[in-house]
Amino acid sequence: MVNSGDTAFILIASALVLLMTPGLALFYGGLGRQKNVGSTMMYSFATIGIVGVVWVLWGYTLAFGPDIGGFIGGLDYLGLAGVSASEGADPDAKIPAQVFMIFQGMFAIITPALITGAFAERMKFSAFVVFTVLWVTIVYTPVAHWVWASGGWLFEMGALDFAGGTVVHINSGVAALAAAIILGKRLGWGREAMEPHNLPLVVLGAGLLWFGWFGFNAGSALSAGGDAVNAFVVTNTAACAGIIGWVGMSWIFSKKPSVIGAASGAVAGLVAITPASGFVGAMPAIVIGIGAGVMCFGAIQLLVKLKVDDALSVWGVHGIGGTWGALATGIFVGIGYGGLADGVTRLEQIGIQLLALAVTWVWAFGVTAVILLGIKYTIGLRVSESGEEIGLDLSEHAEPAYRL
Repeated sequence: MVNSGDTAFILIASALVLLMTPGLALFYGGLGRQKNVGSTMMYSFATIGIVGVVWVLWGYTLAFGPDIGGFIGGLDYLGLAGVSASEGADPDAKIPAQVFMIFQGMFAIITPALITGAFAERMKFSAFVVFTVLWVTIVYTPVAHWVWASGGWLFEMGALDFAGGTVVHINSGVAALAAAIILGKRLGWGREAMEPHNLPLVVLGAGLLWFGWFGFNAGSALSAGGDAVNAFVVTNTAACAGIIGWVGMSWIFSKKPSVIGAASGAVAGLVAITPASGFVGAMPAIVIGIGAGVMCFGAIQLLVKLKVDDALSVWGVHGIGGTWGALATGIFVGIGYGGLADGVTRLEQIGIQLLALAVTWVWAFGVTAVILLGIKYTIGLRVSESGEEIGLDLSEHAEPAYRL
């Protein structure tokens, strides 16, 4: 039976998750160079518009429509047909079907927005629009169905992903790696300094992401009860621990405690706790957060050594942070909160988690690569060299971010 308190809670959580994408725009905008601030922020903001419409038209039904073979949802909810604003999808539902739809829609919005950090400062806006529509349709909706929908094959197998470790973070982070490889390096990468241009924007963006993440994780309980409380607590705890892990690494290797590192460490901790937030207590959250800070810092250094230009470190933070979080969910499930499913050993759960993350890696990288190559050999992916040189703010949008 629909509960008004739970409904109000999830509506507020949905608004918090939506706020994360403008927060991401500020975070990415500050990490980029001055001549590309507007274009970098536009990727995130435009994603809200594009995916917000796609989700209503066909995205939601593909992700959460009646199951077809464990792989995808049917078209029963096309254009939200039969998705009630006042009744749940089943008699036991505590929130109306449309509330669940809009909450999930906010996840669908931020996931492709995360990818844009990998190709920032060099992708054509027209290519970005086509990519976003295709990616959320072909890559995102199947994974969401596998993991979260009743009948989805990973869901039925018992894969644990409370709020998006595989669906959001591995999916976007590995797609970002494919994008960075296929688009190639920015002009001057490895020869010119490409430092973040605005530290206050980065910190503000990270703060808004952290704030919105409480809706992301606690809201995934779909009820204002104990699961939401635990998710809220461990989300904050892991973010704090992520700061310690990342700043500790930057202090050791660069001899300075980095402010950018503190912001990035918080995000890494948030990423890693996301899949585990409904299944572990505060003590494992500290381990998960510190681990994320250390691993994500190292992953970014590795990618630089491999000469892959992931402009804003999406793979290092979301791909590796999400992978660690998905695995850690199996390692720590039931420690401090919740418990293993009946008849499932911890070793078996770790095996299920490994399968889920491996399949998501292969799917996200392979299908993203096909989409990008298709765009590359049709309308083209990159701006011209002259357009990249003067910056995408002017060449793509004719709007400088700052008029000094």
